[in-house]
Amino acid sequence: MRRLTLPRPLPLLLAAALPAAVPAEHDLVVYGGTAAAVTAAVQARQMGRAVVVVSPDRHLGGLTSGGLGWTDTGNKAVIGGLARNFYHRVWRHYQANEAWRWQSRADYGNRGQGTPAIDGEQRTMWIFEPGVAERIFEDLVREHGITVVRDEWLDRRGGVTKSGGRIASIRTLSGRTYAGRMFIDATYEGDLMSAAGVSYHVGREANRVYGEQHNGVQTGVLHHRHHFGVLLPQQVSPYRMPGDPASGLVARVSAEPPGVFGEGDHRVQAYCFRMCLTDHPENRISFARPEGYDPAQYELLARVYAAGWKETFGKFDPIPNRKTDTNNHGPFSTDNIGMNYDYPEASYERRREIIKEHENYQKGWLYFITTDPRVPEEVRDRMRQWGLAKDEFKDNGGWPRQIYVREARRMIGSFVMTENELRQRKPIPDSVGMGSYTIDSHNVQRYVTPEGFVQNEGDIGVPLKAPYAIAYGALVPRRGQAENLLVPVCVSSSHIAFGSIRMEPVFMILGQSAATAAVLALEGGLAVQDVPYARLRERLLRDGQVLDHRAAPSP
Repeated sequence: MRRLTLPRPLPLLLAAALPAAVPAEHDLVVYGGTAAAVTAAVQARQMGRAVVVVSPDRHLGGLTSGGLGWTDTGNKAVIGGLARNFYHRVWRHYQANEAWRWQSRADYGNRGQGTPAIDGEQRTMWIFEPGVAERIFEDLVREHGITVVRDEWLDRRGGVTKSGGRIASIRTLSGRTYAGRMFIDATYEGDLMSAAGVSYHVGREANRVYGEQHNGVQTGVLHHRHHFGVLLPQQVSPYRMPGDPASGLVARVSAEPPGVFGEGDHRVQAYCFRMCLTDHPENRISFARPEGYDPAQYELLARVYAAGWKETFGKFDPIPNRKTDTNNHGPFSTDNIGMNYDYPEASYERRREIIKEHENYQKGWLYFITTDPRVPEEVRDRMRQWGLAKDEFKDNGGWPRQIYVREARRMIGSFVMTENELRQRKPIPDSVGMGSYTIDSHNVQRYVTPEGFVQNEGDIGVPLKAPYAIAYGALVPRRGQAENLLVPVCVSSSHIAFGSIRMEPVFMILGQSAATAAVLALEGGLAVQDVPYARLRERLLRDGQVLDHRAAPSP
């Protein structure tokens, strides 16, 4: 969903006066403005179908155009089809000299994740500025003549009309209705899926549910640098008076027990904004004191510095033109741990409150580091060299429009992807695309250990032996729930499996595959659960999708 501009409630009299015109029926209605929504719409148009994108966002691309320019890819050889075309278009953009406004191409350095950022042999580029990504998405919808209606928010209470197990139409808060023969929910939240009565899960499953190892509560598992006590010479007290439980807890530490190891809970991965920062003086907006700033909210950060932490700038990942994709790094960073549990099911108004709180927290984090005397002077001085990029997110003061919804609802569909499939322990039927990124969950809570120290929990990083297939059944609801809906973002998967699947290139891949299946279902007059896999596979391969990690795409 979009950052700040959430739906404006219609006055009751105005809503009642809206005309009840019979809407035109589309072959495919795509709900969402994410990268998956765009690839789904493009694929449907390339297959000759009438499609409309109903987007709650005004800007297309979701996280891909919302700050996540340091692409989490894994094995790039398994990224094919329209997703690969997107990264080819990025490469093509940066071939022009005029693309390098604030930095020369030679000075950029070309560092990427596992491969060079600019891959000349494959004619792809994996690292990019947010504005470049958005222009590419806009180019795609323009080139294919795709109708996009923006700032249209699904009426989640009664806005989905079903007939005989099929969605007939959706209605938005503006009162407009969009009828369709097929539907795709391409949102990060799964709002259409939920409103259509499809089964889903929020939070972590217990390990025993799917026979997994890394699901559920993971107390004591310290895989990354994002825990207290890792790379620190001493533990950190959570109490206002260090060592004194009677003094109460400092801000942003939960008094709740963390739960039993391996058991499920309601918690989801922490969210943050992927900030686009720059150290170029002419393109920099200095960090300002946010509204309601309270340095006490960052007491833990002061204690982390006092304990000797020195990795503030560890995830200021470079993107072109002296900018960054700045991500969470360390035990107290941009991830706003524990402040998003109700987001997946929340009303639009409540989500707006959560998003604003995250924005203020993260802006306060920046301001604290640049101004508070408890931060080492050399860190303060270095942080003051950075600021928001003036030429990104211009209509939002340089701040990203899209919060990083790392996890919300996850469908319980015809097939559930789990840790066992990703780790090659169980076979995967009917591949419609591949993932390959490490199983990666960010922290979900910050609690007090039995020894009286603060600790984060839920951050998991499990390497994979090889890329894995994603089953077609993970995109479709259970039989009888919705015969004409596909879900390429909130896919059917366990919490820990979603930790790998949730990467933006994978969402683009699955968006294309979902649209292909929707068109084949239309051609055959079939439910999406009955699309013949042989036909689907044939078309996906023809359109460049990689369904087996032994097959590599052509340059």
